[in-house]
Amino acid sequence: MKNKKLLFLTFIIIILDQYTKYLIKTNFEQYEVKPIIKGFFNLTYILNPGAAFGFLATLNESYRQIFFVIITIIAIFIVIYLFVKENKSFLRKLSYALILGGAFGNFIDRLFIGKVVDFLDFYVGNYHWPAFNVADSAISVGIFFLLLDIIFDKRGEKGNELNS
Repeated sequence: MKNKKLLFLTFIIIILDQYTKYLIKTNFEQYEVKPIIKGFFNLTYILNPGAAFGFLATLNESYRQIFFVIITIIAIFIVIYLFVKENKSFLRKLSYALILGGAFGNFIDRLFIGKVVDFLDFYVGNYHWPAFNVADSAISVGIFFLLLDIIFDKRGEKGNELNS
């Protein structure tokens, strides 16, 4: 039953991600900025051809597209495998569900428009964090939870070794 709820979360992330991107694409011109919290947060419409923080954005477009589609498919299959294989940790399964939802959300963009729609723009002064989206957020939170689970799992193993 837990798996179904977590897969439902994955589905919700994909829907929320695609819906928010749809709202941005239909209500903004590319590069348009709307301040939400002056001095801290804007909504903007950016098409990111690269990965996180524009990584590989300057690579030839046809190679970049093929590369990201193949890498994303491989990553999705690995996360699905890990999700199915994991039996002991709810937090780890939750992290995989979040990562999976985010990966699918951005994969849909890459498949249909060749780039990822980013629109959340946080900044302080002149320093802007690279724009991101709901899928990126889900992946980041999922990786954070995964790291937490790995750290606490390792601590538990060390404690068990000391007690042996």
